[in-house]
Amino acid sequence: MTSARPRSDKDLANASARSLAAPSAEAPIGVFDSGVGGLSVLRHIRAQLPHEHLMYFADSGHAPYGDKTEQFVVDRALAVTDFLLEHGAKALVVACNTATVAAIKAVRARYPELPVVGVEPGLKPAVSATRNGKVGVLATARTLQGEKFLQLREQIAAASNTEFLLQPAVGLVDLIEQGDLEAPAIGAMLERYVAPLLDQGADTLVLGCTHYPFIKTGIERVLHDHARTDVTLIDTGDAVARQLVRLLEAAGLLRTPQGARGIEPTLRGYTTAEVSALAPAFDKLLGLRPPVEKVDV
Repeated sequence: MTSARPRSDKDLANASARSLAAPSAEAPIGVFDSGVGGLSVLRHIRAQLPHEHLMYFADSGHAPYGDKTEQFVVDRALAVTDFLLEHGAKALVVACNTATVAAIKAVRARYPELPVVGVEPGLKPAVSATRNGKVGVLATARTLQGEKFLQLREQIAAASNTEFLLQPAVGLVDLIEQGDLEAPAIGAMLERYVAPLLDQGADTLVLGCTHYPFIKTGIERVLHDHARTDVTLIDTGDAVARQLVRLLEAAGLLRTPQGARGIEPTLRGYTTAEVSALAPAFDKLLGLRPPVEKVDV
């Protein structure tokens, strides 16, 4: 286990200068989430950027973020970002809806030169997909209460005449983190949270947390049980990966096959909980077995 002493403002400034002074295309991309949910985004990143070195950080020792205060999430996001930069990250993906809503502004303020991509609930693509103007949004309570999200919802609702039906899914991330995606408790919770959205007429459902694509089969089962297989599910992981490609291209930081010179891309995992939780998640959800290290951040 790697330990980290408390860092002063001077330490952080020096780390920032070292990490961002001369970014290289050979440097890794840092991806983080409160737990394993961000692996759904990592899957899209690996598909679109197969030559990139990657680091994945699961802050499972402090999860879930969805029931924490905004300041707590900001503090965690900055601490994890500092760690990834100290390990050479050339870009950052905040693969967590809650952290994006609460903390991405603070991350960009501390590191204005760093390419940063966040994950927001897919309200815009949902507007394009809906046929009746009623969109259900399944997310954590912290995401749905965030000022950034509420402003976005109001703007898009006013411009599109779309009704967004908000459903906080309290406890769902905890169950997904336990690893049994077919657990009866998850099925019962999905019925409790999804059915009211269907009863209100939603024909489109936004998966507003990066954990939720991993239980897409369970959500589709609820839709089938309610004879609502016409409902469209919105997952923004692919859009996040495309935005990351654009930012890396603009910064001249894309790692190409020519630049790689035969060196295979690497993937490393870090967690603030136990390796025995993240390593099996890599294997079960992505079919990967990268080295995983427990760290104290």
